[in-house]
Amino acid sequence: MAAGIEELFNSLDDMIQEAWSIPFGADKCVLERERVLDLLDEIRATMPNDIKLAREIVEKRNDVIAAGKREAEAIKKQADEYARTAVSESTIVADARKKANEMLTSAEARSKELRRATAEYCEDILKRTEEAVMQALEEVRKSRQQFRTIAQARPKPEDKK
Repeated sequence: MAAGIEELFNSLDDMIQEAWSIPFGADKCVLERERVLDLLDEIRATMPNDIKLAREIVEKRNDVIAAGKREAEAIKKQADEYARTAVSESTIVADARKKANEMLTSAEARSKELRRATAEYCEDILKRTEEAVMQALEEVRKSRQQFRTIAQARPKPEDKK
């Protein structure tokens, strides 16, 4: 299982190239099922874990956003409680409101920054995942095209007469 994905695709390609053609089946050949399934299992095992990682990052991002909202709500509640219990003199009430607004603004700014940083990180991970999947898909397409070319180039049984 230490083989890289390119080696695994090369092995699969070799297996297809070496496969026996089916009589009267120009595009068909016989492959060892277990060997092909083993190669496909190895390919799946070596695929980047970026998809799993991206899901985890999205979950963590949602947790961070939720935590930021909870923190902002707790700060707001704390500020509201402080304002209600403070002496109702105009300067003390005004100071309390100012402090509550500053705390709320600070919490909202922090939450917004966390959201932005998380979104950028998720975008980067998803982009890398997409690139890895597209590269793997391109390799599969190339292998299929090579298989078709080889299958079409092999002499048909009726041509041997």
